Amino acid sequence: MGKKACIPSKYMVEYKQSDKKVEERVGRCPALLFMLQKGWSKVSATKKGNTVEIVTAIAKPVVEEMGLTLWDVRYEKEGAYWYLRIFIDKEGGVTIDDCENVSRRLDSIIDEADPISQAYYFEVSSPGIGRDLVRDWHFERYLGQPIEVRLIRPENGVRDLIGELVRHDENTVTMVCNGEEKTIAKKDTAFIRLHEEIDMSKDID
Repeated sequence: MGKKACIPSKYMVEYKQSDKKVEERVGRCPALLFMLQKGWSKVSATKKGNTVEIVTAIAKPVVEEMGLTLWDVRYEKEGAYWYLRIFIDKEGGVTIDDCENVSRRLDSIIDEADPISQAYYFEVSSPGIGRDLVRDWHFERYLGQPIEVRLIRPENGVRDLIGELVRHDENTVTMVCNGEEKTIAKKDTAFIRLHEEIDMSKDID
């Protein structure tokens, strides 16, 4: 396999090695991706508990042993395909080699645990700059920082909010928007993300 390079998000390098499909993406909001196409497993995930919980328990010690942080684990369907997504982070930023190394370390371990009943794509990536805030510790880490919230249903014609994260609990998030505090139920949001201003005037070499 050739050496991997970081490239702008408007480009994508895709190649195949046997039955493994690999994609690499890096953009203005860096999010690196290493993806493997997996076959059918033998045992239904319902017999083994929640897929995300199982994979989190498997992945966390491995990722931390490699000097990285497990940011999130998701198992979700897009169109006709299922994706097992593992997001990793570290001080100074994640590289494509980090993503590939974690993927290779976890591949056989997850296969042996066999928590998924259907064919799926296995992705390891960075959460990017505008990362989704999902876990309690995500919100705790970014208290006082600007966040972006998209509501499932607009309120007074407004769906997207940007403001400073000031408080959070299990069910709500409180932010300051235009000098006023606003508390939003997490269940009413499509996403909550760290907000980063991107200077689109700068070209990527």
